[in-house]
Amino acid sequence: QVQLVESGGGLVQAGGSLRLSCVVSVSGTIFRSNAVGWYRQAPGKQRELVASITRGGTTNHADSVKGRFTISRDNARNTVYLQMNSLKPEDTAVYYCNLDLRTNYDLPTSYRGNYWGQGTQVTVSS
Repeated sequence: QVQLVESGGGLVQAGGSLRLSCVVSVSGTIFRSNAVGWYRQAPGKQRELVASITRGGTTNHADSVKGRFTISRDNARNTVYLQMNSLKPEDTAVYYCNLDLRTNYDLPTSYRGNYWGQGTQVTVSS
């Protein structure tokens, strides 16, 4: 069974920093071979992609966070990080980690799902 556990959220003033972590409980081979993403959902809004990182380490960041947020991964720890600097009140949201294995046809059918963590709350005060 695949599980994702986020941590590191909290309350911070505008201009501050937080680092989110996502530990993925799956074999190291599966973790290393797949992209992982961070999403967020603010009250009354749709969930949106914040950043993603491929198995090769190529990153993609939403325009709204470019230059402020950085996604990274540590394959030895099955962990993905989101370093958030220069936080703004509009960054307030629940942040979720995502591992989408639906189209990884190298895996048994039982593994091919779209997995989410429980989320971690980030609140930025003005």
